[in-house]
Amino acid sequence: MTQKQTILGRISQLTRANVNALIDRAEDPEKMLDQLVRDYTNSIAEAEEAVAQTIANVRMAEADLRSDEEAAAEWGRKASAAVKKGDEMREAGDTAGAEKFDNLAKLALGRQIQHENEANEARPAIEQQNGTVEQLKAGLVSMKGKLQELKSRRSTLVARARTAEAQTKVQDAIGSIDVMDPTSELSRFEDRVKRQEAMVQGRAEAQSTSLEDQFAELEDHSQDTEVEARLAALRHQS
Repeated sequence: MTQKQTILGRISQLTRANVNALIDRAEDPEKMLDQLVRDYTNSIAEAEEAVAQTIANVRMAEADLRSDEEAAAEWGRKASAAVKKGDEMREAGDTAGAEKFDNLAKLALGRQIQHENEANEARPAIEQQNGTVEQLKAGLVSMKGKLQELKSRRSTLVARARTAEAQTKVQDAIGSIDVMDPTSELSRFEDRVKRQEAMVQGRAEAQSTSLEDQFAELEDHSQDTEVEARLAALRHQS
């Protein structure tokens, strides 16, 4: 598998991930989302490095292409100069000198053709690689978008989960202090208070009964005194 296929495969796999489906079937969405964020972040970092290396390779190939194009042009100029010089020497009657420059022109043309062939071979491959680079860049943008979606979904879902958990705790707490439930803590505490109140009332009534008895006894004694006084008065009259 080529580096291009590996990078594109990783990007394609990550960008096709259905975040909502993963969240829905997770037993612990918060931990799952944290792990997904870490995985996406690491994968993006790896993909970015691979894409950067791919781009570097393409730029080096483009530099070699420019060098071949420049060399071809330079050897073309040298061939032209050699031909011109050979023609001048031929016109001057220097056949040997003309032949020497003709050979130099042939050599320069050979070098020119060599660089042109290398440039022609490299150009389509570089164009294809540039297309791949654009695909990789688009894939990275998509991956980063998914990462932001994950982070956003994580915050929302975690907030909802914590709210639900808090509501559950509140409901449990309310249930535990249900006054209509004879087993609840509040009900038992209320019973204890009622018993204490009843004891206080009972003691008050007991004390009240004792005082009433004492006053009743006083009233009984006062009646006896009245009887004695009246008896004495009757005796005095007789």
